[in-house]
Amino acid sequence: MRAGRFDQAKTELEDALAHLGGIYGPDKAAASARRLFNEEARKMFIGEPYERVMAYFYRGILYWMDGEPDNARACFRTGQLLDSDAENKTYAGDWALLDYLDGLASVKLAADGSDALARAQSHTRATPLPPYAPRANVLFFVEFGNGPLKYATGAFREQLRFSKGTSNVKSAAIKVAGQTLAAPSYDDLYFQATTRGGRVMDHILAGKAQFKAGSDAVGDAAIISGAVLAATQQGRRNAGDEVGAGLLLFGLATKLISGATNPTADTRCWENLPGHLSFAAAELPPGQHTATVEFLNAAGTPHRVKTATFTVQPGRDTVVFLSDH
Repeated sequence: MRAGRFDQAKTELEDALAHLGGIYGPDKAAASARRLFNEEARKMFIGEPYERVMAYFYRGILYWMDGEPDNARACFRTGQLLDSDAENKTYAGDWALLDYLDGLASVKLAADGSDALARAQSHTRATPLPPYAPRANVLFFVEFGNGPLKYATGAFREQLRFSKGTSNVKSAAIKVAGQTLAAPSYDDLYFQATTRGGRVMDHILAGKAQFKAGSDAVGDAAIISGAVLAATQQGRRNAGDEVGAGLLLFGLATKLISGATNPTADTRCWENLPGHLSFAAAELPPGQHTATVEFLNAAGTPHRVKTATFTVQPGRDTVVFLSDH
């Protein structure tokens, strides 16, 4: 998408989403990894919730680019569901742009988008989202910064953690046809990666680590006890000898089980995601236009400047994808 190869992007995303569509089914590799003796990285990679959301977000952009706002809306709604705890309702998806674009697509389809807009406004953490402009026919999808990366901590590297991607770009400004459109950060991927609670895999990994530590300690205790008993019997063939030998064997077996247990967290990640998402819209006359995009640092001065040329066709939305990458 950053290179403008949108047809290839659609093919790649369709393949990814076909795999994601089956994540709630009985996947043999996932079931195997859930057992104590297999590592998480053996599973088919489906990413964390924020990564799965981004796959649907990008596909939604491409649907809208093809003049299918209804399918785009379905992608944005699916993304929000993937970020929610639909079963226990402990938490709900809180991506501001997903709800905002859901409502905008509804407005474009002559439906009511006010509820989605209200939800989107409740999710914003800095700049409020603009009200819908139904006549706006050019939609700018903007991304900037570097997304989060994963790493493992803990005695057995069982704790999945995230590092925040660094970037000098904090917002963007789009200048086109005498207008200047603000594009601040509406969604922060590091926030999304680190704040979604109740992730089941965390509990499974913690259980693995606890089992490993427990079996390791039991093994140590059994080996020590067995050795002490064997030494105190001084080689006499009696019940103490048998108990000591049994404890030694039990301890060795337990240590082997502990050594085979692999609680290591899966740190594979979609490593070229952006850090922030934004959006802006404008009403422009039909014909060719060139937009200048300034990616701004914290002081509001341009860190990078890019241009995008596009053609507005009458009777449909023009979608422009902008990235500082």
